[in-house]
Amino acid sequence: MSETSRDAYMAISPHAPNMRERVFAFIRESGGATCDEVEVALGMVHQTASARLNELANAGRVYASEARRATRSGMDAAVYVVGVAPPSPQLDLL
Repeated sequence: MSETSRDAYMAISPHAPNMRERVFAFIRESGGATCDEVEVALGMVHQTASARLNELANAGRVYASEARRATRSGMDAAVYVVGVAPPSPQLDLL
């Protein structure tokens, strides 16, 4: 980890739990949101919003659904929803 990355991590660490809960509440209350929507609604920079979404996903609290919505730049992005990702369909290999 670079010194810059380490400094950024140390600066955000005390605030991450509160930000994570704000992201979770927004997704829950809105019925789902893209990272871009989280950024706009909560006034977060992309790196912060993305990191909090990854933390929530790794904890099994949200997942990237199959739904997609356009971002401000016009690109399609996954809509994160509250819950555990459903199992992926198994392919019958026989």
